[in-house]
Amino acid sequence: MGYSYDIKVSLPREEAPANGFPVYYMLDGNSYFQLGRDVVKLQSRNAPKTLIAPGIVIGIGHYGTDEEVSKRRFFDFTPPAKQYVYPDRLKNADIGPHGGAEKFQSFLELELMPLVSEKYNVDQQKQVLFGHSLSGLFVLWTLFTRAELFQYYLASSPSIWWNDHEILVYAEQFYNKGQAIRYDKRKLLITVGSEEAFMVDDAKVLFSKLSEHSLPDLQVEHYIAPDENHASVVPTIMSRAFRMLNR
Repeated sequence: MGYSYDIKVSLPREEAPANGFPVYYMLDGNSYFQLGRDVVKLQSRNAPKTLIAPGIVIGIGHYGTDEEVSKRRFFDFTPPAKQYVYPDRLKNADIGPHGGAEKFQSFLELELMPLVSEKYNVDQQKQVLFGHSLSGLFVLWTLFTRAELFQYYLASSPSIWWNDHEILVYAEQFYNKGQAIRYDKRKLLITVGSEEAFMVDDAKVLFSKLSEHSLPDLQVEHYIAPDENHASVVPTIMSRAFRMLNR
């Protein structure tokens, strides 16, 4: 990548089950690793009720100032495109280079995930990718382009707006391809806060489009968190998102 990531790991104290531990890959680990770690640690103490079993939590964070992190996020989490259309709020903003999602996806597939599987006892059928906002966009794009990489895709307030809603094109291509390619037990959860204005509408549009199609091995759910905004929604939806592994 020509870049160093801040990788944090939380391991269960329990002995691993026969198939290994589920693993949660948390994008924007600077912000969400600790929250994901604590949800798993606390709720796995009573897994029969919480439906959250002991698991490995991997935080994938960025180094640098807020501005440096913001620019790197735009590079890592946005798909490549021949041209980009920017909303008015970004037209005069310096967001740095973008379109590096393929490279970042390769880093996950070829470097990070094999290393995690080598070092820890991982259940290869319970690997989760979680992202919020721009990293939520990356979660969707990874499902639509490389669904085999993870079994569970958790997209919180995804930036569906990026590049004039281009992710909707990827969704359509995914379903056209998916008619011939079966994916075993893939799940997607799209969440958004009710106070997120246009992002609520975007999430509804995407869910509606996904619901028009029917792939037998892909389960899609949509949840709007009442009274939550873009900054507050993640703590509200985290437990619901992680429970998806055992629903």
